[in-house]
Amino acid sequence: MKITTIGIDLAKSVFAVHGVNEHGRAVLKKVLKRDKMLAFFANLPACLIGMEACGSAHYWARKLQGMGHTVRLIAPQFVKPYVKTNKNDAADAEAICEAVARPNMRFVQIKNVDQQSVLSLHRVRQGFVKARTAQANQIRGLLSEFGLVIPQGITHIARRVPELIEDAANDLSGSFRLLVERLMEHLKELDRQVRELEAQIQRWHRENNVSLKLAQVPGIGPITATALVASVGDAKGFANGRQLAAWLGLVPRQNSSGGKNILLGISKRGDTYLRTLLIHGARAVIQAAQRRGDTEGWLPRLLQRRNSNVAAVALANKNARIVWALLTHDRTYRRDHESAMPNT
Repeated sequence: MKITTIGIDLAKSVFAVHGVNEHGRAVLKKVLKRDKMLAFFANLPACLIGMEACGSAHYWARKLQGMGHTVRLIAPQFVKPYVKTNKNDAADAEAICEAVARPNMRFVQIKNVDQQSVLSLHRVRQGFVKARTAQANQIRGLLSEFGLVIPQGITHIARRVPELIEDAANDLSGSFRLLVERLMEHLKELDRQVRELEAQIQRWHRENNVSLKLAQVPGIGPITATALVASVGDAKGFANGRQLAAWLGLVPRQNSSGGKNILLGISKRGDTYLRTLLIHGARAVIQAAQRRGDTEGWLPRLLQRRNSNVAAVALANKNARIVWALLTHDRTYRRDHESAMPNT
């Protein structure tokens, strides 16, 4: 019994394993407890192992790779078509085993510990930013109930609220003033957490040459550069820059049939966080160009015929392709670079 391909359905405590031989015949159907996983695969000859890209998948992939196995991670949406029956752990493991052996299957790159650590900083920072925004909106909403309207923007909260609390002329009770002070202290603490995490990301950025290289692109700062380096990893996994842009959801959706190509809005697939960072960075570049009054170049010409939102997505798409070129060819960004067009 020589096992060539294995599919593992990951879970918290119990793992379903399905293995086939070189003829595709099932020769292994097993359920393993978490503490038995490493010992079981340590005694198996090297084979191809497939897993869904879910929680703890990168951890197990690194462990199994260290034992000499070839590990491939698959996005869950690409596994679902191979589930033949009702969903259960055994059927999922069999579907993963089937999917990982397909020659045209797309795989997720395995992240190392450093990449996962940086992405954890980004995710926690993102959570604190959302909590800070929610807290600011709550303060603004409570004050509006008493006729005190504060303009949008978190900077107005820090500047105007203390003045309103100290103003004895407004109709606020003592208990409400204390409540708003409590909320303001919470807002300050959330802001402090965000700034400390950003400082950690900045330190990692300054120590990483690839991240420094990406930050030279207009519209990509340290936050976006570190997130791209940690998420993309080896850009050679993408055939071209267009594939990377599509992976980020920055290309149009298609609904084509009968030889008619119909393009819709952007697909918004992939990592929402990365796509948001790239689009926000593109908006900053557009605002700077409008303040300068630029009239020459690709971006000003685009803004003359399209609105700023469309231009922001187009610039984010372009930056994604530039990122792929810089990572794949180990180049440095140059503003005056022109792509070599193929001869026709």
